[in-house]
Amino acid sequence: MSRIDKRPIFAVAALLMIFSAMNSYAAVASAEGACDVGADIALEVGDYATAIALHQRLLRSEGNNGIAHYHLGFAYGMAGLTAEEIGEYRTAIGLGFKKWDLFLNLGLAYADRHEPKRAIAALETAVSLGPDHAETHFNLAVVYERENRLDEALQEIITSLVLDPRNSDALNTDAIICARMGNVSFARAIWMQLLRQEPGYAPARTNLALLNQSCGDACEPHTFYYPRRMSIQNRSGGEE
Repeated sequence: MSRIDKRPIFAVAALLMIFSAMNSYAAVASAEGACDVGADIALEVGDYATAIALHQRLLRSEGNNGIAHYHLGFAYGMAGLTAEEIGEYRTAIGLGFKKWDLFLNLGLAYADRHEPKRAIAALETAVSLGPDHAETHFNLAVVYERENRLDEALQEIITSLVLDPRNSDALNTDAIICARMGNVSFARAIWMQLLRQEPGYAPARTNLALLNQSCGDACEPHTFYYPRRMSIQNRSGGEE
């Protein structure tokens, strides 16, 4: 099962990939170490077993290589091994590898394990380290909403939309938060605008129907439809 399938609650945009910082190089070099290109190519093409084996081999000789631990953690996560994923991320952090996308992935992994307090702590760090990345704010908003911290969720989703104003999944989440806060007319307006903008966008159509059928002045948590897509656009292996 892919990571997209595992994480239906993170409903915005496309699969977060690890390779935006890997465009053309023989090794991923940084202050935290350098990662084997063959290991990362295996990860890029979705051969997670090979990626895991090659990163493990590298780490047997370079145990303090923070970026390799990060990439190994990502490979574990894509293979569905969330506990191992978290362990590698924490090892990378302990070695001084502290990038916004690492904490973003750590937060998503904790959310997978239904550990919202740890997920929020990691995602808040991701926001602090990467405030200009819409995906950090979006995912934090989703977890806040699931924990009924609606004022904070609204603040984060607004920030996400300032950075990426036409993101349909973020707009959908904004409408969900507004509906739950009792602003049903505004939620309805967002979903109607979404359908004008993207007529085939199923969550807006489904949620608008749910709103019209069952919502009064406020809506119960978790009644709305979240698309089975992750929110993240860039899963970098070491990009600032």
